[in-house]
Amino acid sequence: MSRTEGCHHHPVPGVPATRPFAPSAGQLPIEDHALIGDGATCALVRRDGAVPWLCLPQFDSAPFFVSLLDAERGGEWSITPAGLRGGEQRYADDTAVLTTTLAGDGGVVEVTDFLALRSGADLTEIAASGRSQFVRLARVVAGTVTLTIRFAPRAQCTFDQLGGAWVIDSPDHPDLPLHLRSSHPLQPDTHGALTATITLRAGQTYESSLGWSPERQISVGTSAVTLCARTTEAWRRWTDRITYEGPQRALVRRSALTLKLLDHSSTGAIMAAATSSLPENVGGERNWDYRYTWVRDAAFSTYALRRIGLTSDANAFLSWTLNCAERDGGPSIMYALDGGQPPEEWTDPNLRGWRDSAPVRWGNAAAGQTQHDVYGELLDVAYQWVRAGGAVNDHLWSALSTLADAAAENWRTPDHGIWEIRAAGRPFTYSVALCEVALDRALRIAEMTGRTCPTEAWRTARDEIRATLLDGAWDPDRQTFTEQLSFDGSSRGGLDGSLLALPLRRVVEFTDPRMVSTVEAVRRELDAGDGLLYRYRHDVSSDGLHGGEGAFLLCSFWLVDNLTEQGRLDEALELYDSLCARANHVGLLSEEIDPRDGSFLGNFPQAFSHIGVIASGFRLSRAIEARR
Repeated sequence: MSRTEGCHHHPVPGVPATRPFAPSAGQLPIEDHALIGDGATCALVRRDGAVPWLCLPQFDSAPFFVSLLDAERGGEWSITPAGLRGGEQRYADDTAVLTTTLAGDGGVVEVTDFLALRSGADLTEIAASGRSQFVRLARVVAGTVTLTIRFAPRAQCTFDQLGGAWVIDSPDHPDLPLHLRSSHPLQPDTHGALTATITLRAGQTYESSLGWSPERQISVGTSAVTLCARTTEAWRRWTDRITYEGPQRALVRRSALTLKLLDHSSTGAIMAAATSSLPENVGGERNWDYRYTWVRDAAFSTYALRRIGLTSDANAFLSWTLNCAERDGGPSIMYALDGGQPPEEWTDPNLRGWRDSAPVRWGNAAAGQTQHDVYGELLDVAYQWVRAGGAVNDHLWSALSTLADAAAENWRTPDHGIWEIRAAGRPFTYSVALCEVALDRALRIAEMTGRTCPTEAWRTARDEIRATLLDGAWDPDRQTFTEQLSFDGSSRGGLDGSLLALPLRRVVEFTDPRMVSTVEAVRRELDAGDGLLYRYRHDVSSDGLHGGEGAFLLCSFWLVDNLTEQGRLDEALELYDSLCARANHVGLLSEEIDPRDGSFLGNFPQAFSHIGVIASGFRLSRAIEARR
């Protein structure tokens, strides 16, 4: 894949073809956004050149721009040519430097957006410094264009000019010094925004940057072109470490870079997604804050990153997750990016939601749920850590041993499961399976490290869980495993997509006849069409929530994995390619897909979906090589 040098993409003479905009309720589709970031926070940039999402100073901080969730009251930062007709976006290869090409009356303008990196710096250093800079560079490439600049934070801010910059005091960010630089004069308007209207000819540019830092000082301005070149170099130094050469190579590389954009680089914590409250069903209540890190994501993420050469990133996530558990004397389901717990979930009464899909939620109440799979997820993370050469000290081994004991004690107790239902708990098959995984991995770690443990007790508990699981979750009439266990012959319930992950966790072999028939049952009963799967059938009786949701992309990638390991390679490749084709114009995926029209649903971009791209691609590449 060739790289585009420099920070500007030069179109062919004349006005390039651009897709027209089709906003609804003042908002573009979820798929019409791209992501930029610097390891401390991130922003979304719309295909019309506006920035509708930016949280400051960290990923999970209060939003500064949030028109993504309310077109009128959310605030955004826009650079708009007069007579805007359409736009396209693309990243400079192997970077998070984004260019949006906008066609308007009289000409074409390219807007390049990035959060600045230093070329010689590690991303960890950027995040740890607390200093960030969001740079916007607009360059007219054809004709003469009149641009309207509008910088409109969500909150009513105070703007003061100092040293050639605007100093911004935001009531939502009272302790965060913010400053805005602009190459052309801006003026406050009556609506709490800074605005300008400027006319540029081909070759002329407009530069602006928003900076924030712990110190109350104005940073010395560096040209946007210089910052762009440094940032491009820094990202390419990172992506040069990716070793993947299999199917969908370009998208796998972009998925790895997307995970890095969701990575809080100073800790190694990877967010589930960049956003909060993008709906799983338009107009529904399934709207959640995903700007936190889940322990189960750690296991899946580290597996995927290791397979494509990003071992140091995987180790950082492993180390951080294990340190949190060691510090607390046990695991939590999820963590805020500082290692604490997410704030108490609350509903924002001032935002109407994306396309009026209220409620908008901040914080996540699932942090207080009981989810037994966390024992197995964390011990599987520790197992990967040890296999990679990580050390287990006495204190960590004590914490891991406590997890294994908890799995042995609690596996029969109902929980809320991998899908975090908001109804009464049940004995979910995946949760019970991960309790077996917890004991299995604890035994393996003890053997590898020479640690003492109650070997016989753990082995007996592991084998009991496994036998109960294979019997109690198996429905001989339907010839499938089911979403929950029956301990007494009562109903085992329906199916859910997590059953496809059982062989990924080595609970059941991919080629076990029971697993083969389960795959077919899941495909049949959870089918959403065109290779898409629902994660389960939704209604208020099953999970405590009204309304349905879209198809869950990760489940389809798990299906690819099962087909691959069952030797159905051509079928797996066809499905994998069709899923990858659902990525948007810059290679990003949401949590879910609306089966009716293929549009994106849920928080965006979603780490799980990009983990699926990487992990399934690696498994396919290994199978293809073995077939040669």
